Amino acid sequence: MQTAEPNEPLSWLENQKLHYARWQSASGSALPKKVVIADDTMAANAAYKLTCEGAALLWRGDFHQGRQMVQALGRRIDNARARNEGKADATPRENYYAYRQYQAQRARVLGLVVVELAADYGIDLRRAPDMREACKQAWGEPTGKGCIVSLRELMGIVAAFEWRKKGLDIPALKATGDGKIYPHYGVFAPIRGEYVGLVVQAIAQRTEPITTAFDIGVGTGVLSAVLATHGAEKVIGTDMDARAIECAEDNIHRLSLEEKIKIQATDLFPKGQADVIVCNPPWLPGRPSSKLEQAIFDPESKMLRGFLIGLKAHLAPNGEGWLIMSDLAEHLGLRAEGELLKLIEAAGLNVKGKLDARPTHPKTQDETDPLHIARSREVTTLWRLVAAN
Repeated sequence: MQTAEPNEPLSWLENQKLHYARWQSASGSALPKKVVIADDTMAANAAYKLTCEGAALLWRGDFHQGRQMVQALGRRIDNARARNEGKADATPRENYYAYRQYQAQRARVLGLVVVELAADYGIDLRRAPDMREACKQAWGEPTGKGCIVSLRELMGIVAAFEWRKKGLDIPALKATGDGKIYPHYGVFAPIRGEYVGLVVQAIAQRTEPITTAFDIGVGTGVLSAVLATHGAEKVIGTDMDARAIECAEDNIHRLSLEEKIKIQATDLFPKGQADVIVCNPPWLPGRPSSKLEQAIFDPESKMLRGFLIGLKAHLAPNGEGWLIMSDLAEHLGLRAEGELLKLIEAAGLNVKGKLDARPTHPKTQDETDPLHIARSREVTTLWRLVAAN
């Protein structure tokens, strides 16, 4: 157990001594109101009461028992939600906001089971696995000081570490390298393969050559790699997130595509024009509650609007913009039906065609999901956009 300097923001009393530590939270979680020492002897009901009041439980017991405590708290939150089920006549929009509120409360409570990491990211708990390498990949080299971190966030870091080790099979890249994309911590993994397949279809339908392509919001680099391996001579991927840029460059190197693909730290468009410009912006208008949710939520549709407004000026003659969007926002009542087409028209663009795909991820079949009706109707569309005459 470490005793940090008094200027560290988090403090607690333990063994009649005041301790201090740095609060580590990649999701930006607020500093806990207070810290209570907890171990295997604490009852789940007592833990639930404390966390609901905003207290962090600094776990000193068996590591796996700590994970079980997080699961026990999750069950209590879910049971409380079931007892206070929303109105039967609620609109899809009302159901969505109620669900988001529940998700936020769940994340806050479960994030309050915390553990102490040593200066080298080691954990001094019974049966604790060695997570030092996973933490290094997520946070960088140790700073020389210990910290307090949510056990739930720590397990997310380990899960991302495993994703990065194993990689994700991408059928459209099976002829290139090992055909995998390796997501990094904090970068959204391309687990929804339907949008990758839509890009492959769009490339096949295009009769003009693709000399230059732009991939706006490159993420893991998966769409840049698909473009480069299916006919594009040169691809420029852009992003403003340092983690995404590092991840994309790593995947491009693994696939030996450095000669064809370049990554730029740019807000939306690079300089110049392109034959094809692909953008897969966040699909839901709204504010993200964590770094990873930035791939899902687009506040006031800022990225979508920016892409559409700037697209025309960056299209080469006979160029196309490929906007990949789900209509889930329409089914949830977050975007009016027809609003997207109005934005396209206002940007001086026409719809040349579109390709549709039904999502196949597990939630589309999960009838217990509060958003099941909307998800069951969802369609992902690649809009082929051209400059209006």
